[in-house]
Amino acid sequence: MTDRKLRIAINTGGGDAPGLNAVIYAVTMAATRRGWEVYGIPTGYAGLLDTTKMYALTPEKVANIVPLGGTILGTTNRGDPFHLPVRNAAGQIEYVDASDRLVQNFKRFGLDVLVAVGGDGSLGLAHQLSQKGIPAIGVPKTIDNDLSSTLATFGFDTAVSTATDAIDKLHSTASAHERVFVVEVMGRYAGWIALHSGAAGQADVVLLPEIPFDIEKVCERVLENERTGKRYAIVVVAEGAKPAGGELRTKPSRSIGRSEVLLGGIGDWVAEEISRRTEKETRALALGHLQRGGGPTSFDRLLALRFGAAAVRFIAEGKRNVMVALHPPEMVPVPLAEVIQRTKTVPVDSDTIHTCRDIGISFGD
Repeated sequence: MTDRKLRIAINTGGGDAPGLNAVIYAVTMAATRRGWEVYGIPTGYAGLLDTTKMYALTPEKVANIVPLGGTILGTTNRGDPFHLPVRNAAGQIEYVDASDRLVQNFKRFGLDVLVAVGGDGSLGLAHQLSQKGIPAIGVPKTIDNDLSSTLATFGFDTAVSTATDAIDKLHSTASAHERVFVVEVMGRYAGWIALHSGAAGQADVVLLPEIPFDIEKVCERVLENERTGKRYAIVVVAEGAKPAGGELRTKPSRSIGRSEVLLGGIGDWVAEEISRRTEKETRALALGHLQRGGGPTSFDRLLALRFGAAAVRFIAEGKRNVMVALHPPEMVPVPLAEVIQRTKTVPVDSDTIHTCRDIGISFGD
């Protein structure tokens, strides 16, 4: 355990998730109670490229932020310092490596450790920066719950609750009009949100990236409802789902500097196919960024507080370049290099999958 007073910094990167402010609160409170200084880095890594934007985080600055959605530090998914978009003298966008300047600013500011709160992209950047001399502690943040080495990420429970609430509300209007509703949810290449919200919301069909589907079997499940007197259906589809032998549905991204593929549109395609093949009136609904918004559930608040406090404990214990991972009942350090190697997807033989099949939910396979 270190007795030296440290100066640490925290940033939030990538897509926002409910619980970010709870992590900021926990890191600030746990560090200041040790006599350390804490600095907030605005807008991902941008604040380390322009340190005039950095500011001290104190108990007064973070008071009452735990129940708030979003992040008081701001965030971005277009701030890769190794591939930073800048406009040249001709007005054209070119990409530069600003990582050396970032590392110099970190050291010039006298910072000891960076607490990087983010998903696979942000933690991948933290790992790269750790190799250039910035000691880092990662905190797993993503509504997609797809980070390996941790049982859960904060933000996931809130996103599932939001999606489930929407599905619950659709049952009554779908029943009244005898329609099929196709609900597209986030999750990228993992089906955790679709699976959990679909099961909890009593969907008839759940389509996951992990289980390529046959649209004919999806339609068969919809028509099965008709034969048993239920004249409507709810289909939940993950944005990364695709038919067997088919391709991912994507949208064009107009965001300069965004490296990730923008998924979306599979819900519309499924709805069109169901309508064409069954002649049932079908509507598609993409929940989109509603799943990121709003305050965190009590589960996510507590999980985020635990992640933040554990990050400070690990720093005090001398641990560096690790991510805080939930291995119930404990928080444990896992090397960042290990975390970013793979995506955590839904096991197709999991108990939740078996439960869904047992109660009549189809996966279109």
